[in-house]
Amino acid sequence: MLPSNVRGQVGLSYLFARAVDTIADTDLIDRSRRLFYLQQFRHQFSEDAIHWDEVRSIQTSLLPHQTHSSERVLLTRLEDCFRLYQEYTVEDRQRIRTLMSTLPNGMEMDLTKFPGESAATLTALQTTDDMDRYIYYVAGCVGEFWTGMMCAHMPSLSHWDIAHMSAIGVRFGKGLQLTNILKDLPRDLRRGRCYIPEVILREAGLTPADLLQKENVIRYRQVLSWLLKIAVDHLDQGWAYTMQIPRRETRLRLSCMWPILLAGETLKRVAISPDILDPAVNIKVPRYRVYQVMALTILTGACGYIGAAYWGHLRKQII
Repeated sequence: MLPSNVRGQVGLSYLFARAVDTIADTDLIDRSRRLFYLQQFRHQFSEDAIHWDEVRSIQTSLLPHQTHSSERVLLTRLEDCFRLYQEYTVEDRQRIRTLMSTLPNGMEMDLTKFPGESAATLTALQTTDDMDRYIYYVAGCVGEFWTGMMCAHMPSLSHWDIAHMSAIGVRFGKGLQLTNILKDLPRDLRRGRCYIPEVILREAGLTPADLLQKENVIRYRQVLSWLLKIAVDHLDQGWAYTMQIPRRETRLRLSCMWPILLAGETLKRVAISPDILDPAVNIKVPRYRVYQVMALTILTGACGYIGAAYWGHLRKQII
């Protein structure tokens, strides 16, 4: 849905982010090696030059261990991604470099804060600052990147205070990532990762291991209510961000509306699910609802009044 003059830069940045995620999640490679390849990948963005031997080293080392076809294709075409990156302006490359110097920190946290790959080695982040730092690294920083890229290419945003809107954009990204954390909690726990801070669990009389037991769902709801409120507060800022986009920029508005409304639909399901700690339960917005959200917002021309009413209806069902 993005306007054509920013679609390529954002799409390429997404592919780079997926490549970082692929490197971090290649379980068949020792984590010390994964950290090494993450550093090699980030090195490509430390200056305005590509070290092709390092890119090929990443490809050669990771490709034999990839079972997902899409990730194999991405790694195979990694050199093409960097060649395309070199075709963009110096300013756009700098925006992508800034993003890619920050985002991999989240994947490094995954590999250093969580020592194992299963429930037997389950570890939680320690503090709320740790959680906030993590969701900034993996999604909040995207809000800064997005704001800078849009302001550089969309004359209709020339009136924006970039620093102020970037800060709101950070909140937008954090809300989306916290939604993912709450949705994927049972599966992440069984990968040895608890993104919910241990200090918060302790206040509710819980340990990370307690979240592996479905019968603890009632005690967990005290923690969940607190996290849902944080997520909604962040997404409220995302909605304020979206409403600052001029109405005539329909594509840009829709590209922000859809993630917020679908995050709201997800959080609604998280809030009411009796089986939120059951890894067999996949909390997912059904396809028909996705189409309904798309149809409503497209047919009304990304109208702020209608979208805000829908968001308000969702948030009442969440908190």
